[in-house]
Amino acid sequence: MSFVLTDERKALVAGVEALCSRYSDDYWLARDRDGQYPHEFHRDLAQAGWLGIAMPEAYGGSGLGMTEAALMMHTISRSGAGFSGASAVHMNIFGLNPVVVFGTPEQRARALPPLISGEQKACFAVTEPDAGLDTTKLATRAVRDGDGYVAHGRKIWISTAQVADKMLLLARTTPLSEVKKPTQGLSLFYTDLDKGKIEVREIEKMGRKAVDSNMLFIDGLRIPAADRIGEEGKGFEYILHGLNPERILIAAEAVGLGRAALARAVDYANERVVFGRPIGQNQGVQHPLAQAWMQLEAADLMVQKAAWLYDAGLPCGEYANSAKYLAAEAAFNACQTAVLTLGGMGYAKEYHVERYLRESFIPRIAPVSPQLIMCFIAEKVLGLPKSY
Repeated sequence: MSFVLTDERKALVAGVEALCSRYSDDYWLARDRDGQYPHEFHRDLAQAGWLGIAMPEAYGGSGLGMTEAALMMHTISRSGAGFSGASAVHMNIFGLNPVVVFGTPEQRARALPPLISGEQKACFAVTEPDAGLDTTKLATRAVRDGDGYVAHGRKIWISTAQVADKMLLLARTTPLSEVKKPTQGLSLFYTDLDKGKIEVREIEKMGRKAVDSNMLFIDGLRIPAADRIGEEGKGFEYILHGLNPERILIAAEAVGLGRAALARAVDYANERVVFGRPIGQNQGVQHPLAQAWMQLEAADLMVQKAAWLYDAGLPCGEYANSAKYLAAEAAFNACQTAVLTLGGMGYAKEYHVERYLRESFIPRIAPVSPQLIMCFIAEKVLGLPKSY
């Protein structure tokens, strides 16, 4: 494992930076105000081939690893796009991992090329309002009916469902009362997001307005059996294969966001003169910024370690979860410090750091709470009794 970027990875970062430079801070501020999905940004990334960075080459992807994918997502976020830019393409990078690993050749050929080319968009329909993080308690049902299934239920916090054509849906095909273990009886489908059978209701939220979050009300959705990924009843097992990559990418995006905020704060601290001296000369301003830098660097090292382990095919759960936790906390602190460094101007939208601060809550909350990560580390790493 090297901490120095190879020439290929330097070229990757430079290429993504060049594309992101077309989208100014004013562009992302406008999307934060009007809530329009950044279609142009998504299109340009697709045309440049970035959407398939971690997808198999046989289906139009680049076949690169999680290390390269994390570099790309970090670069997008650090450019000033933050989570508004990163979340617009996040699903492309990790979301269809279960299809890549467990799908048939026909399913992969049908699902991956349109996503990589940008022709289609997909959403990840797992979370439910009454289950939260307890995925085994999902109530959405998909009942076998002839050559397919009929689904009913509700999903919540489903990103990009307003613009998505497809969804990766986890639903219960065998009632919980009829399985030996609660993780059994859940099945995974990659199918059409048919808005004739699914009401998509947007949730107004604190930040990242450009990338919608939604409630889904599924009423009689017909799903062809050909859209089921892998065996019936093993969907929970398949979903687990995408969890570590998701945590790594979220962590990389959080580090990028924190670094964008820190850069703005440092620039302001150097330029803003009060009492005849730049405020960055004062230790009360210097020290929080220095602390933010160290925290971001430490979190980034954990991101790199987790990605390296994943790409090497080695167990990485504790490091992927730790990366997500450390990066989220470091990003939040950096964004908060940036707002306080700018003072009143930090509270003004035109200086952008207040937007970064609002977005910094996303990696702290999703896709898993910091408390559950600490429970995971306590039980799986330290060998303490399970607390829940």
